[in-house]
Amino acid sequence: MSASVRDAEQKVLQMLREFRDFAMKGNVVDLAVGIMIGAAFGAIVNSLVGDIITPLIGALTGGLDFSNHFTGLSEKVTASNLADAKKQGAVLAWGNFITICINFLIIAWVMFLAVKGMNRLRWREEAKPTAPPRQEVLLEEIRDLLTKK
Repeated sequence: MSASVRDAEQKVLQMLREFRDFAMKGNVVDLAVGIMIGAAFGAIVNSLVGDIITPLIGALTGGLDFSNHFTGLSEKVTASNLADAKKQGAVLAWGNFITICINFLIIAWVMFLAVKGMNRLRWREEAKPTAPPRQEVLLEEIRDLLTKK
């Protein structure tokens, strides 16, 4: 093998080692785990909003649903639902935008309540008084005895 081939192999191996070191750093692994947990939590929140909260709001408002309201921007648009109207031409889907905004507000509220609850639990754990170590207690007793004399 020529020296240039060996040098190229060494450079590739060095780059792979650097990539391995980068990928296995704690922060990168923590970030990957956080993204995966965030995606799973996002699916839970989306299900909560889409499958529980939104139907309840729809039932309370008499089935109010903006998602199918639109304005056609060309004369070709004659459909009565948004999906078919988009196939016919340009549409201004203002109802879908309103629905997404409402969903965002609901998701933001649920996330706020979840973070608030987690912070409250963390605060309670931090607020618990911890007993001083035995050595400190003994030193305080010795100090108190010496001050009495």
